[in-house]
Amino acid sequence: MPLITLGLSGELGHDAAAALFIDGEIVAAVEEERLVRRKHAKGMMPVESVRYCLRSAKLRPRQIDQVAISFAPVSIFGAARWHYASRLWYAPDRALDALFNGNRRYRRYVRKVQAMLAELAIPWERVRFVPVPHQLAHAASAYYLSGFKKKTAILSIDLRGEYATTFFGYGENGRIHKIKELYEPDSLSGMYASVCDYLGYDMLDGESKVMGIATHGNPDKYDLSFLADYSGRDFRVNTQMICTVGLRRYKKRSVGHAFSEELIDRLGPRRAGDIFQDPYVHYAASIQKLYEKIVTGLTTHYLSDVIKENGRLVVAGTGALNVKLNQRLLALPWVEELFVQPVAGDAGTAIGAAAYAIAKQNVPVRKLRHTFLGPRYTTDRCVRACQAHRDRPRHEILSNPAEKAAELLSQGHLVGWFQGRMEFGPRALGNRSILGNPKHSDSVEEINQKVKFREKWRSFSPSMLPSLASEMIGSDHPAEYMTIAFDVEPRWRELFPAVVYKDGTTRAHVVSKSTSPRFHELLRAVEKLTGYGIVLNTSLNRPGEAMICSPEDALEMFHGSDLEYLIMQDVLVTKSDGEVQGW
Repeated sequence: MPLITLGLSGELGHDAAAALFIDGEIVAAVEEERLVRRKHAKGMMPVESVRYCLRSAKLRPRQIDQVAISFAPVSIFGAARWHYASRLWYAPDRALDALFNGNRRYRRYVRKVQAMLAELAIPWERVRFVPVPHQLAHAASAYYLSGFKKKTAILSIDLRGEYATTFFGYGENGRIHKIKELYEPDSLSGMYASVCDYLGYDMLDGESKVMGIATHGNPDKYDLSFLADYSGRDFRVNTQMICTVGLRRYKKRSVGHAFSEELIDRLGPRRAGDIFQDPYVHYAASIQKLYEKIVTGLTTHYLSDVIKENGRLVVAGTGALNVKLNQRLLALPWVEELFVQPVAGDAGTAIGAAAYAIAKQNVPVRKLRHTFLGPRYTTDRCVRACQAHRDRPRHEILSNPAEKAAELLSQGHLVGWFQGRMEFGPRALGNRSILGNPKHSDSVEEINQKVKFREKWRSFSPSMLPSLASEMIGSDHPAEYMTIAFDVEPRWRELFPAVVYKDGTTRAHVVSKSTSPRFHELLRAVEKLTGYGIVLNTSLNRPGEAMICSPEDALEMFHGSDLEYLIMQDVLVTKSDGEVQGW
């Protein structure tokens, strides 16, 4: 009988998700936000995600053998709770709670899991329940799904878990070994997120914006090294300034922030105007530089000996979504191959918890082949969605959707591209995407202003054929998940300005025919028409909205923006002339 494992995330109150493995292979995974249409699914359990996973694999609830969660109890005899209490002495309620009731959140979450399983008819008394520490789940998601067989260095950089924030270790012979952990409030991601908050962006979503803004600033104009005490092997945040709790928090209009009044006194008021004003744009550049320096320094100290053995490093955790950091990690002299788990945020711990539970049963976990693990919809379903929509959009069946999309893109149009199974994770990899012509710098402004309704400076990534990638980024390193930034050769910067960052780098996505046959076909069609197999690619959604899941979601987004063309499976959807504004 196959071993069927269900992994769950969402114990921290956001990014609930479910992942399903049969034996050691992942067969389905989805974030709750995509199904319930609520960004990050805050305060929700992954009920609909589990339903989808079971339905996708054609399984009955009673067939589940084990349920793994990415949260676990923490012993009073370990270092984590004592470290937390000693560092938060200024907030005695938090400190004492950590010492005397440190597993309160765990117990509460387990009760929620039990209630959810009962609702789904999954018998609690029958399944094997496996709680996995949060950072270990992140680490497991990277190690087990990397496909690396030899001894592999593991780095997890996260905002928080139970108490651990960062994990340094290695994997060998199917087992994970810890070298070092950092504990709250000493969080590398927390340091970055605190400055993100100061710069006027919401945590969880603003970190990627700050990273992009950083390419426009001077990292040496202002020194932010006072935010942390870093010696090369030790790291402590300055809780007088950042990662604050209780009375030390800066509050305005009853909203508490992750930094103190002292930070305001030192740096000036929290940003409320143009991010490109001095000093804010330079603060963004400075925190990015500091973050890269400390992470690469600690990685060197704790993991260099392991990396030197086989040249392999795997990374996960929310902090691993920083593609500029990943570029620095790949550039370390001993790193030959870097695997960044593509669902690096907390949703990905559903994968990690399940993978860890499977490995404990001595069942090998198979390499992640792709992230197309969500729902798929037929052409007939897309047609019915068009017919049922209140705006009755014009639609027609195409004989060759890839060629039509390539034709529109070569003419400078933007195209919504909705195909196959939805991606698991934050990156649109060609199944739920908005595509544009990377030669047209105007494409960036058009998408930002008329489709995504966001800041005009926001940049985009390219999706390209492997043959072009080796020339454009000068590297044959795997880049199938948009997780690493690469330097773009000067010639290509001028040719494709819409997909190159201010500093001459890009977040490349190299498309494989084996995992993305239709998207690969589109790129080949673009190559025939333009000479280059490359498109601008961004996620199919609007601001504050989860990535599009269903045809109905796609049509709502289509009619709520100035996007002219939408191709859903084999269906081309267009608007009447009166619906398109300003094109």
